[in-house]
Amino acid sequence: MLYWLLKYILLGPWLRLIWRPQVEGRDNVPESGAAIIASNHLSFSDSIFMPLMVKRKVTFVAKAEYFTGKGIKGWLVKMFFVGTGTIPVDRSGGRAAQAALDTQLRVLREGNLAGIYPEGTRSPDGRLYRGKTGVARLALESGAPVIPVVMLNADEIQPPGKIIPKIQRVKIRFGRPLDFGRYAGMAGDRFVERAITDEIMYELMELSGREYVDIYAQKVKTQQSKTAPTPTDTGAEPPPAPVAV
Repeated sequence: MLYWLLKYILLGPWLRLIWRPQVEGRDNVPESGAAIIASNHLSFSDSIFMPLMVKRKVTFVAKAEYFTGKGIKGWLVKMFFVGTGTIPVDRSGGRAAQAALDTQLRVLREGNLAGIYPEGTRSPDGRLYRGKTGVARLALESGAPVIPVVMLNADEIQPPGKIIPKIQRVKIRFGRPLDFGRYAGMAGDRFVERAITDEIMYELMELSGREYVDIYAQKVKTQQSKTAPTPTDTGAEPPPAPVAV
């Protein structure tokens, strides 16, 4: 109920009015039946604008910590994720990835739309990175088609670290459904799953026109965090020590 209230009354109409989304290929999303919506990931706002442009509900998963925050901020974050149809998943321990896949498989087996970011995290620099094979496992185990979709300028509207999006027309492009029925019964074959994932990433590259980098985005983020300048590196004064009281 909250999802539909936000999408069609409280949030959706205002987002359409202010950001005037320009959408190509929306008819590629089936009106009924299971399908996987596989998107590039440029910005936090991807999870707001893309589902808004689909007539049906698109279900993503997110770590359970987003639903257990304290205070007003925690409540607002929880309401946002609940209102956008996101399902909490316990991502602690060694079965975190499997828990997320199991949840999305349930969504697909109920005949609904499951959303996924194959890169696994937001791009650190706007380029498209190597996809993780979870999207292929979903396609093989569910038999659902994969609908590639690209956010064309979300990183311009809301760059990393920016809380309030810039007022600029949102551009989104949906590609034709990808059918992997020729690989039926081959779930668990890592070579097949890699081939499927690479095919999906190639479609995202073609649709977006973004440069593709054949390494995982998370690896780049980890490297960047290790080489980030310290106050001493930049010549700035170090922050003051906390005052004892």
